[in-house]
Amino acid sequence: MKLTSKEIALAGLMAAVMVVVTVITRIPFVYAAIPFSLQPLVAVLAGVLLGPRIGTLSVAVYLLLGLLGLPVFATQPFGGIAYVLKPTFGFLLGQCLAAYAAGKMLSVNKKRNKLSYLTAALAGMAVIYLVGLPYVYIILNFYLGKAVGVMGVLKMALLPFVLWDVLKAGAVAVLALAIHSRLPELSPALKQKLP
Repeated sequence: MKLTSKEIALAGLMAAVMVVVTVITRIPFVYAAIPFSLQPLVAVLAGVLLGPRIGTLSVAVYLLLGLLGLPVFATQPFGGIAYVLKPTFGFLLGQCLAAYAAGKMLSVNKKRNKLSYLTAALAGMAVIYLVGLPYVYIILNFYLGKAVGVMGVLKMALLPFVLWDVLKAGAVAVLALAIHSRLPELSPALKQKLP
């Protein structure tokens, strides 16, 4: 995959934004096994704003930094390869795929309006749950040995957050549309100027 210096800079910038947002939101929002975070907003925004390739790369860079041991993740130990054994790691993997899905959905859509941006952002949020929820179930039941059923996982990792993530998707749509309207050259996937 050949990258231009602009694409590398944009991917690095979004990875840095992800780190900053994660560190800022380490303050507990609610007592839950899954912490509240603005990471999904940044991950989906990366895909919608930068397109599927660069958006995914930015989230992958963030994941790589954390897995290499830098303290960039939301909960203790904040980094390192052992983080893959935490139930929440599936949501991080989901964010990487969400950036791709949201960016791809927007890039193939011929209409560039509020609805297309919102649909892409909601699809990205859905991908995070599609990857994260089964990961929580598997780690809790098969690695940590806790008998937690599907409903237990949904009560723990979906219900407290789904409304917030719908609101985050709305914020992504508004932000990305505004940025693309002013800077249409930002995304290589953006072919026509927006209204």
